[in-house]
Amino acid sequence: MASLINLVILAIFAVVLPSIAMATEHVVGDDKGWTIDFDYENWAKDKVFVVGDTLVFKYKAPNHNVFKVDGTGFQNCTVPPINEALTTGNDVIPLATSGKKWYICGVGTHCSEHGQKLTINVTESSTAAPSARAMISSGYLVFMAAMVGVAAIIV
Repeated sequence: MASLINLVILAIFAVVLPSIAMATEHVVGDDKGWTIDFDYENWAKDKVFVVGDTLVFKYKAPNHNVFKVDGTGFQNCTVPPINEALTTGNDVIPLATSGKKWYICGVGTHCSEHGQKLTINVTESSTAAPSARAMISSGYLVFMAAMVGVAAIIV
C-alpha cells in the first residue's frame, strides 16, 4: 500500500513540476530595478519571454510607477489615466498572452527624457530559442522517466 501511495505522489509531482519549472520571473532591470537612465532595451534583448512568465517591476514608490501602453503610447511616452497605474513598488505582471508588450513610467519626464520604458515580445513557447528552461525540462523528463521505472520495479 505504501508503494502505491509513493507512486501516486510521484505522479502528482510529475504533472505539477513541469509547469513550475517552465515559468520564469523576470525582474525588470535585474538588481537596478525599474529606474531612470537605464538601458531597458539592452536588458531585454537576450531574454526569452514566454506566456506564463511574469515581469516584476521593483522600485521605490512613489518615485516611479508602471503603465501598460500600446506602441504609440510607448513611442510618444503618452501616460494613460492615473487609475491605470501600478504603484506598489513590487508590481507583478503575468505574461498571459503572446505578442508585443510596452511599459512606461508615468512620473514626470522619466519616460521621455530618461528612457524609463520597456518593450518585450512574448512568445507562445520557448521553442523559438533554446534556453536553460528547455534544458531543465528535458533533464526533468529523463529524471521522471527513471523515477517511474524505479517505482515500477519496487511495486
